Amino acid sequence: MLASLLQNLINALQWGSFYALIALGYTLVYGVLTLINFAHGDVFMVGAYIAFFVATFLLAAAGLPGWAALALTIPLTMLLTSLVGVSLERIAYRPLRRKGANRLYVVITALMCGLILEHANLALLGASRKAFPTLIDEQVYTLGGVSFTNLKIAVIVTAVLVFVLLHWIVTRTRVGMAMRAISCDKFAVPLMGIPIDTIIVATFALGSGMAGLAGLLFAMSYPILEPYMGALIGWKAFIAAVVGGIGDIRGAFLGGFLLGAVEIMVVAFFPSTFRDLIAFSVLMIILVWKPTGLFGVAKTTKI
Repeated sequence: MLASLLQNLINALQWGSFYALIALGYTLVYGVLTLINFAHGDVFMVGAYIAFFVATFLLAAAGLPGWAALALTIPLTMLLTSLVGVSLERIAYRPLRRKGANRLYVVITALMCGLILEHANLALLGASRKAFPTLIDEQVYTLGGVSFTNLKIAVIVTAVLVFVLLHWIVTRTRVGMAMRAISCDKFAVPLMGIPIDTIIVATFALGSGMAGLAGLLFAMSYPILEPYMGALIGWKAFIAAVVGGIGDIRGAFLGGFLLGAVEIMVVAFFPSTFRDLIAFSVLMIILVWKPTGLFGVAKTTKI
């Protein structure tokens, strides 16, 4: 019984790591712009495809060994996916922001951007699934009846390290200080000499880079890619961010792991068809109990 519980816990940590990395991108953008970037799940999908093409090129054309290809694929995927996120901000969101468009129109634009990414992928690459190349040999370890692989541990450790790095950036650097200032009062920030557009670009680059990393790790763990792979996982990561307290990176991180744990535990004790039903019911109960999320704080507006 204990071994089964620990096995499910490790599986939950791996699955929750994907949600957590994507949810961090959601909460970063929302914390700075109060914008729900619904295209973020599809940025995750684009990151997985970018990783596929980069890794394939490095293995086939450059002839690099798997470990060297992985070492180069990680930064290149994060960089190129960051450019995708920054391009979305520059082309779709910034014009609306400068025109003072209602937030509803920005949300609709974000939804359309996600659909554009999905169907552009479908039009350019076709509907056939792609198999992600093997970059490292998976080693299976068994300890006390609990089995885990080197890749599974790498995914969990990477998610924790990314969270620690992001927390340091937000709390200890000038860029992070500017992000927090914009989230408090975006109208006063330009008067203090802070280039608001530059900080927003940095926010999208950070969030999209993490989505690209999540796409790479997901593709390595479940090596089948298809154009709509980011839709459902993106929505679930957004819900995880809301449950944790959107706008708070601790809440987004823990919310991702919470959703992963609930889903894995449901599958362990119930038929898999009950997974989403029970998982979302639990999350809804949490929001009914605490509408601002686990770490969220109610905001008041002075008139």
